[in-house]
Amino acid sequence: MTPGTEPESFESIDTSHLVGVPDAFQRLWTPHRMVYIKQGQPSDDGCPFCIAPTLDDESALIVHRGEHAFVLLNLFPYNSGHLLVCPYRHVAMYDDATTEEVAEIGALTQTAMRVVRSVSRNDGFNLGMNQGAVAGAGIAAHLHQHIVPRWATDANFFPIIAQTKALPQLLGDVRQSIADAWPASA
Repeated sequence: MTPGTEPESFESIDTSHLVGVPDAFQRLWTPHRMVYIKQGQPSDDGCPFCIAPTLDDESALIVHRGEHAFVLLNLFPYNSGHLLVCPYRHVAMYDDATTEEVAEIGALTQTAMRVVRSVSRNDGFNLGMNQGAVAGAGIAAHLHQHIVPRWATDANFFPIIAQTKALPQLLGDVRQSIADAWPASA
């Protein structure tokens, strides 16, 4: 293609000389994730789970604050309504948490499941804690439990064929609906 000329369609562009191996995958560019990818493991001073409680709930995506732990939306969710339960205390491993922290993380997890189910009408959940960077923890220095709502139809062919994950709601809207549905006594 000569500089300054435009092709009739992108299909008519010869890409065989471009970097990369041609394949059948379409690309969905998500440059906003570079912040997450480049930051690596945060220092204790920059821990997002220590910073979040110092912010207002809307800015921090917090849906509930307890005595020893709090619940917030994952900024990089696997599915809409993907929540995290974190102790306020900066502790890395589950076995380093106090009895009170463990009890409240468990109770908040149960409440979060009930609330998400009532708001989202999901069919199930994935729950988990990745302990340590080698186990897949994106933020290994601060304990957090994932609560990922699942639907029978969320494992369709879109992620497999298109290598794309669809999140049908904005984080702010999801946070508001979960926070509004959270029971006052919990």
